[in-house]
Amino acid sequence: MRVKNSMVIKYQEKIVILWIVFLLGLLFHTQLGLMPLFHDLSVAESHAKSMAEIALIMWLMLGFFVLPMFAIIATAFIDVRRYRSIHFGLTVLYTVLNFFHLLADVIVPPIAWYQIMLMVILFIIGLLLNFVSFQWMKDRNGKQPREQVTF
Repeated sequence: MRVKNSMVIKYQEKIVILWIVFLLGLLFHTQLGLMPLFHDLSVAESHAKSMAEIALIMWLMLGFFVLPMFAIIATAFIDVRRYRSIHFGLTVLYTVLNFFHLLADVIVPPIAWYQIMLMVILFIIGLLLNFVSFQWMKDRNGKQPREQVTF
């Protein structure tokens, strides 16, 4: 027996889902980097020379994680053209930053291939986020194409 159910997933919902998946991957990426510490294994030496540099890095990492959190909230509540453009710019910025992070992970020894694989996945999720965000930015008056899911 086939049951047809028409379900529309709006751009904003897709964007929120993609940001959440991205943040979960980012959290896992951080945890993978910390795992050796929990097993008394050595990790790559930090290039930070002082507590001030370490603190700055931690603040930057916090900002990198918090901006998508704010984007999730804003995307759920704001549907104006100006915000759509700003949001698209944010997704492009994150894609560029992820690309350079991926390059750094490949260039700086030791190379942890499981980390590289996760960064590739995060980069692809970022590209998808760019695509959906671009569609949302270009959408006029909520007239996005209807997508039907058949069960």
